[in-house]
Amino acid sequence: MMIKTKVFIGITVLAFVLGGCGNANNGANKISSEPTPTPTALEQHDDVSNEELLIIIDQTEKPIEGEKGSFDFVVKKRPEGYALTTMEWSSANHHVENSLQEAIQHGADGEDGFYISGNGQFMGFFYDSSLAGEKGEVTFTFSNEQGDEVKWSKEITLL
Repeated sequence: MMIKTKVFIGITVLAFVLGGCGNANNGANKISSEPTPTPTALEQHDDVSNEELLIIIDQTEKPIEGEKGSFDFVVKKRPEGYALTTMEWSSANHHVENSLQEAIQHGADGEDGFYISGNGQFMGFFYDSSLAGEKGEVTFTFSNEQGDEVKWSKEITLL
């Protein structure tokens, strides 16, 4: 029962951090090995403009135990009233889709896929190093209370 309470509290805090408390950076500025991405809304709504969505992907090498690769991401701007709900990696050979709850769980257990750890301060994607060099698309979906979705995507090559 104690673990469920901790998970519930963690999800609640994270939903608050990612969903509605602004765009505090919490020292997460990192130099990206890729140029600053251009915001891209795959599904456009009249009340959401492309300028309201910006995610920075950082592929700087990090010391990771085991045979893993990773990239970090930071949500710099998101539309008012929208929260991150789904993260995806798609390539010719692989598809990974994680919900916000799955990413929180991966942040706790170190499992491959998208992760969110701590109080939402660290976000990224862990993958087997055999995928290095694979070209694909990363997509982030944001939803509001009415169920409207806005997506941001970028084509990258895993390092």
